[in-house]
Amino acid sequence: MTLLQIASLLIVLAGAFGAINYLVFKLPSAIGILVVSLLASLILMGLDFVIPGLNVADTIRAQVVGIEFSDALLEGMLGLLLFAGALHVKTSDLRKEWLTVTLMATMGIAISTAIVGYGFAWITGMPILVALVFGALISPTDPVAVMGVLRETNLSKSLETKIAGESLFNDGVGYVVYLILVGTAFTGASHGAEAHDSGLIAAGELFLREAVGGAALGLFLGFITFRIMRHIDDYSLEVLLTLGLAFGGYELAVALGVSAPIMAVCAGLLIGDVGTRLGMSEETRKYVEAFWKLIDEILNAVLFLMIGVEVFAVVFDTSFVLAGGAAIILGLFARFMAVAIPITILRPFRSYSGGVIRIMTWGGLKGGISVALALSLPDSEWKPMILTATYMVVVFSIIVQGLTVARLANNVNPQSSLIP
Repeated sequence: MTLLQIASLLIVLAGAFGAINYLVFKLPSAIGILVVSLLASLILMGLDFVIPGLNVADTIRAQVVGIEFSDALLEGMLGLLLFAGALHVKTSDLRKEWLTVTLMATMGIAISTAIVGYGFAWITGMPILVALVFGALISPTDPVAVMGVLRETNLSKSLETKIAGESLFNDGVGYVVYLILVGTAFTGASHGAEAHDSGLIAAGELFLREAVGGAALGLFLGFITFRIMRHIDDYSLEVLLTLGLAFGGYELAVALGVSAPIMAVCAGLLIGDVGTRLGMSEETRKYVEAFWKLIDEILNAVLFLMIGVEVFAVVFDTSFVLAGGAAIILGLFARFMAVAIPITILRPFRSYSGGVIRIMTWGGLKGGISVALALSLPDSEWKPMILTATYMVVVFSIIVQGLTVARLANNVNPQSSLIP
């Protein structure tokens, strides 16, 4: 199938499954599309057992593998989704919560990666470095899933900013950690203290180049775009400029070897706050916000559809399924620790309501980014188990946690954190 045919099919299916969900299941839009696509995929897989020799699953599996989900998300959709998500987070709100967001996106990722990695290695017998790669790809919360759920909740502005800000930044940080660990685990590690030290130095340099470089590029490109928009009063052209910033900036970041996700987030934050306030007319602001909200909704629908059909790429061996079940529990515990430790450290300096840890733990949804990273792993004997476990964690997170976190949040009803 050509790229245009694949894109057309995905949009048609997303629309059809969205309509089925709206008329029958009445679940939140993105989650409903995932549920319908997953049910449709399982039904098609079941046809091979009912009618031997039909080989429907094998035919569809070949098409699904051909879509290259990992490339489509990491090199295509992710920049637009992150830019759209960041566009609606105000830097003035984020500035008040910067310390919590920073610790959650750095210390939290490190804690979760270590807990999941060592725990999964102990459960499965997987080499520790490979298990840490699994920990790195499953630890970041997915901004696409998280932002979708936030629309269904009635959280305080402070808590909403913590959750949204963390999901936007820990995604980029987690991706950098993943790249470092993959390079160590799958390309062969040298032995000896000197090699170990040089490896740590190289990893530190890579992290700084990716994270700091991505942030600097995003702010620079966002500022240039903002300055241009100040001299223009044409909403269609200004919408086009923001689209060019998201597309072109992401590809430039990839070419320069800096973090493209962090670039997209920083550029989106600058345009969404400074750009909308000082660089756009009221009419332009309405069109820009409406355009990016629509882009967000459409890509969200397509992404959750793709997650549903990726079940064809998963191997449901009994041992893999058991490992996936253990990974769900391990991931929830790691998420709890990744939230509780930074907040406990900050409690002497700030006050938090009692529900913050519970909401942020259960609201730390995983999503398509984790599946894409698992699919992009180099081929090895452990890749099928990692992919199955990742898929099970993501589906559980989106369906179970995604459908219940709003109820939990509204029952707990946490108040905004207090700044002394």
